Amino acid sequence: MGPKPSQPQTGELFGYPLRDHLNLKHPLILLGDRIQWERIDELVADQFKSRTGRPATSPRLIAGLLYLQHAFDLSDEEVVATWVENPYWQVFTGEIYLQTRPPIDPSSLTRWRKRLGEAGVEEMLSLTLVLAQELGMLKESSFKTVIVDTTVMPKAIAHPTDSRLLERTRQHLVKAARACGLKLRQSYSRVEVYCQP
Repeated sequence: MGPKPSQPQTGELFGYPLRDHLNLKHPLILLGDRIQWERIDELVADQFKSRTGRPATSPRLIAGLLYLQHAFDLSDEEVVATWVENPYWQVFTGEIYLQTRPPIDPSSLTRWRKRLGEAGVEEMLSLTLVLAQELGMLKESSFKTVIVDTTVMPKAIAHPTDSRLLERTRQHLVKAARACGLKLRQSYSRVEVYCQP
C-alpha cells in the first residue's frame, strides 16, 4: 500500500514545535523549504501497485534521509541515529514536532532504494540539480563538462611471495604425490605456516 497522504499537523498539547525554537536561516531548513517534495510523492506513488496492507513510510522522510545520508557520507544506521539527535534533520524531513525515537528501522532504507530503482534515484538527482540551478549553485558551464573519477582501486591479488600461495602449492604437491602412489617421509601438513591476511 502506498504512503498516506500528508496532512497538516495540528498543535499537540505537549509537543515541542521545532520551527519555533530553531534558526530558520539554517541551510537545511532553507533547502527543505525549496525542494519539490510533491514531485517525490508522485514519483513514489507509481511504485505501489497494491492498495492493501500497511501504509508505507512518508516519501519525504525517506528521500530526506537518503539525501542526508549521501551528503554526510553515513551508513543507514548512522543516518537514522543522527536524525533522532539533530532537530534540523527532523525539520528537513518534514517533522513539525521534536521526535525522540527513530522514525524507521535502518533496513527500510535498503528496501526503499531497491523499490525506487535506478530511474527513481536519477529522478531524485535531477530534482536536486534543478534546485541547485535555481539557487545559483550550478552554472550552465557545469553541465557541459563531465568529470570522471578514475581512481584505481587495489585488487585482492595474491603475490608470488604470499605465504598462503606457498601453502596451497604444498597442499597440491602432496595431493599429486599421493595420487601417483609416492610415499612421502613428511608432508609438512602439521607444521604451522604463517599466512598473510
